[in-house]
Amino acid sequence: MSKRKDRRKGAELYEAVVHSAGNGDVAALSAPPEPRPLMRKFRFQLLHRWMVEHLTPCRVADVGGGKGLLAYLLRRSGWDAVVIDPVPQPLPAKYRNLVTGEQAHIPETESVPRFSASFAQEMAQGFDLLVAMHAHGCIVRVIDAVAQYGCSAIVMPCCVIDEPLTPAPGVHWLQCVVDYAVARGCTVQAFRLNFKGQNIGLYVRRPTSAAAAPHKDAA
Repeated sequence: MSKRKDRRKGAELYEAVVHSAGNGDVAALSAPPEPRPLMRKFRFQLLHRWMVEHLTPCRVADVGGGKGLLAYLLRRSGWDAVVIDPVPQPLPAKYRNLVTGEQAHIPETESVPRFSASFAQEMAQGFDLLVAMHAHGCIVRVIDAVAQYGCSAIVMPCCVIDEPLTPAPGVHWLQCVVDYAVARGCTVQAFRLNFKGQNIGLYVRRPTSAAAAPHKDAA
C-alpha cells in the first residue's frame, strides 16, 4: 500500500470513529497534523506530550507499560504514574528528547513503581486514569473498569489479541472498541499522534463520573 493511500485510509478511519462516537467536542482533542510523521519508536514521548498538554496530572497506571518509559516521563512531569505489567523490565538506558532532539540518558539507579501482574479490572480502583497503549488482551477490561469505577482511560487499540470480543466482518478493531465503550455508557473522544502505524487514540470516560484527568480546556 502506498504512503498516500495509507494516509487516506487512516484519515477515513479517524473520521468514522469521530462520527460514531457522537461527541461534538472530539475535534478539540485532535492533535494537529505535523509536516512529517515521526518514527514508531517515539510513540511514548508523543503520548506523554499529548497527555501533558491536554490532561491534568493525576494517579495513572500504564497497563502493559513494558519498560516503563511513559511512566518515567510522566513522573518527571509531576504525575503519580506506575506500570502494570506481568513481565518485569528495567527502564531503557536512553530515549530521544523531542524538545532538544538529543538523546537523554536514564541512570541505572532510576526506576518506576511497578505491579508485576496482569491487569485485573478491580486494580483500577486506585487510579484516576488508565493508559493502554500496547496492552494485549486488556482493552475490554480497561473499558469495563471505566464503566464500573468511573476512572478515565486512554487506549490505542492495535492488535486483537486475547480479547473477549472480535470485530464483525468489515468492521475495524478500533471501531469495534468505540462501539463497545459507547454501549457501556462511556463517552469517547478521539485524537491522533504523529507517528507511523496505528496512531489514533481514544480518551474514554464516564459522563456521570467526577472529572478524573479532565481535559484542561474544560476546567
